[in-house]
Amino acid sequence: MSQSQKEMTLYEHIGELQKRLMIVVVFFLLAVIAGFFLAGPLITYLQHADEAKEMTMNAFRVTDPLKIYMEMIIFIAVLITSPVILYQVWSFVSPGLYERERKVTLSYIPVSVLLFLAGLSFSYFILFPYVVKFMMGLSENLEIQQVIGINEYFHFLFQITIPFGFLFQLPVVMLFLTRLGIITPMVMAKARKVAYFALFIIAAFITPPDIISHLMVTVPLFILYEISIWISKIGYKKVLEAEQKLEIEQYEDINKD
Repeated sequence: MSQSQKEMTLYEHIGELQKRLMIVVVFFLLAVIAGFFLAGPLITYLQHADEAKEMTMNAFRVTDPLKIYMEMIIFIAVLITSPVILYQVWSFVSPGLYERERKVTLSYIPVSVLLFLAGLSFSYFILFPYVVKFMMGLSENLEIQQVIGINEYFHFLFQITIPFGFLFQLPVVMLFLTRLGIITPMVMAKARKVAYFALFIIAAFITPPDIISHLMVTVPLFILYEISIWISKIGYKKVLEAEQKLEIEQYEDINKD
């Protein structure tokens, strides 16, 4: 292949990347517009949820309500746009995949979105109420009157929930890396102790310093890692079958010639 052909290929890749980015930007802007209508009701709902309805939300700065409103809009926009982002990433890398791999990896997109929502739901409906109850109980025991700032409350809410959305992507990420041949289930099994330690540290950053809430985070993460190994084994088996099938086809083609 000549240098000019290589440059044309590079230009085509850059042009394709720009096209994908423009699609994402357009959808993101549309999602931001939708976020303007959804952010207010969502903030009101979260303020009147069981774990927050007994609290009086205070704004310590004039700009706090606007700040929370804009952050919620961005969060909603990213959530709505995430399937589009994943699809555009898949569309960009899919030409380098086999036809079967394209179909398989395309199915990762809805699974990834569902796992993200599952992570948010787990952290909000199970973990977050316990953490709030623990913090309020600690304040009562220490005879501390809490004055809740709306900015601090929502930042704490995001800190607890959003990381779980990404952590619940672990099975999909591991399966994707396995299908690309970057990692194997054997490596994941050997690295189990290191992975558990890393997940333990991550859980310590997310949760307050009590053993119950820490276990409520670490145990699901450990289970997710074991599920990731199991799913990776399935993906690895598919990779071996695909390679074996390709070798047989190549052998048959050679014999025909």
